[in-house]
Amino acid sequence: MTRFPVRGLAVAGALAIAVATTVAAPPATAQFGGIVYDPTNYAQNVLTAARSLEQINNQIQQIQNQATSLLNEARNLTSLPFSQLEALQTQVQQTQRLLGEAQRIAYDVTQIDQAFTGRYTAGSMSVPQQQLVDNARERWETSVGAFQDSLRVQAGVVGNIDGTRTSMDRLVSASQSAEGALQAAQAGNQLLALQSQQLADLTALLAAQSRAQALDSARSAASQAQAREQLRRFLTPGTGYQPHPARMFHD
Repeated sequence: MTRFPVRGLAVAGALAIAVATTVAAPPATAQFGGIVYDPTNYAQNVLTAARSLEQINNQIQQIQNQATSLLNEARNLTSLPFSQLEALQTQVQQTQRLLGEAQRIAYDVTQIDQAFTGRYTAGSMSVPQQQLVDNARERWETSVGAFQDSLRVQAGVVGNIDGTRTSMDRLVSASQSAEGALQAAQAGNQLLALQSQQLADLTALLAAQSRAQALDSARSAASQAQAREQLRRFLTPGTGYQPHPARMFHD
C-alpha cells in the first residue's frame, strides 16, 4: 500500500482550494500587474465606441450629401462661358443700316406722303408739260433705286447666314453640355435671340421687296395717269392761229 506524505496532502489541498476559489469568483474583475480588468465594462465600452463610430459615419455621410448639394447648386448657378448676343445684335444693326440707306423714298411716313403728293397722285398731273416729264423720270429712278435697295438687303441677309450657323452650332453644343440649370436656361435664351435675329432679317427682306414692288406699282399707275393727261392735252382744241397786224417799215 502506497502512502503519501502529510506535507504532500497539504499542498494538494491548498492548490484545490485556490482553483475552486478562482473558478467560483465572478469574472467581472481581474488584476494583472496592478491593472484591474472588468470584462463587462469592457464590452459596454466597445458597444459605446461602436455606436459613436456609427454616429460619426452618419455625420460624415450627411456632410458629404450637403457638399454634393452645394456642388449641384454651384453648377446650377454657373453661367455660360460665352455669349452670342453681341454678335447677333451686330447682325441686326447691319440689317437696320441697310434699311436706313434706302434711296429717295425711305421708310418714313411723312416722306412717303410728301413724295406721293408731289409725284404720284392726280394733283401732280396738273403741272406743266416739262414738270410731267421730270416727275416721270423721278418715279422711274425711285423704282430702280428701290429694287437696288432690295437686292442690297438680300445680300446682307445672305451674308448673315454664316454667322447665324456658327452661333447656332455653339449654342446647341453649350445647351447639350450644360452643367446646370442656369447654363441650360441661358443657352435656351440665346437660341431664342438667334431665332429673333433670323425673324428680323426675314422681316427686313420682306419689307425691302414689298417697298420695291409697291413703288414700281405706284410708278406704273402714275405713268398711266400721266399718259392719259398728256393725251387729253394733245387732243384738246387749242386757240389756233390768231392774226395780228404787221408793220413792214418803221417810221
